[in-house]
Amino acid sequence: MYQLIKQEGLARRGEYTTPHGKVQTPVFMNVGTQAAIKGGLSAEDLARIGCQVELSNTYHLHLRPGEEVVRQMGGLHKFMTWDRPILTDSGGFQVFSLTALRKITEEGVTFNSHIDGRRIFMGPEESMAVQSALGSDIAMAFDECIENPSPRKYVEASCLRTARWLERCRVANARENSREDAPNPGQVLWGINQGGVYDDLRIDHMKRIADLDLPGYAVGGLAVGESTEEMYHILDILEEHMPADRPRYLMGVGTPSNIIEGVARGIDFFDCVMPARNARHGHFFTWNGIINIRNQKYELDQSPIDPE
Repeated sequence: MYQLIKQEGLARRGEYTTPHGKVQTPVFMNVGTQAAIKGGLSAEDLARIGCQVELSNTYHLHLRPGEEVVRQMGGLHKFMTWDRPILTDSGGFQVFSLTALRKITEEGVTFNSHIDGRRIFMGPEESMAVQSALGSDIAMAFDECIENPSPRKYVEASCLRTARWLERCRVANARENSREDAPNPGQVLWGINQGGVYDDLRIDHMKRIADLDLPGYAVGGLAVGESTEEMYHILDILEEHMPADRPRYLMGVGTPSNIIEGVARGIDFFDCVMPARNARHGHFFTWNGIINIRNQKYELDQSPIDPE
């Protein structure tokens, strides 16, 4: 359940309630792709830095260790000793990044594992079953994430298929929640808006999925090749068509400036691998700009990274 607390312009301050606690929004979700943050951060470290929501990846966890292992361990919360909210993405983005290794049909996608090459099938029902076994609080719909730009005719057909997949996800999510061994029977499903950089397709798709009255909605298929200006434009045209009483999630974004601009356009949830990845490579954001701590000029520099 989402509660709007305050609004200035389009920027929103809210609270979202999950089976594992409340989330104060706007919120940035730290990405633990395989139920852990790369670079050796523990769940205690995440709590210490104020992480409210941890995000894990359905595709990677399906490949290893496998969702049944996680289910038997009591779901992701027990598996990674994290008692706060968890969101799982559907695996769609990772599957569709395997351009040369996949085949899309109405039923779903057949693809080769990037680990050992074995053939795997994933559709809406399979994605929901995996996410149910993982026991996340928020499960994302299985969608097709297309690259920008893509031909309009293809994007149009893809949007309709993604909408049909969402309806199948909704049925499957309800079925999985009713299982006696569901680690988190309170798991909810969020829909994902697609449409490339075509204004009318984005709006039509948003209206179509909003009719399903889901607990939350995401904007997908951005930060995948289009310019920053195009991304902001899509958010501008979508805002009035996104249900105001539901949380809004901009997937895979991003930089500090992207987040500020997104909040100003009514976005509530963000995620990106950037903080952990940049830190591993000594690439820091500060109030005085970007620092690459591995540059030789810092070798004997004893001053703090940011004096403020």
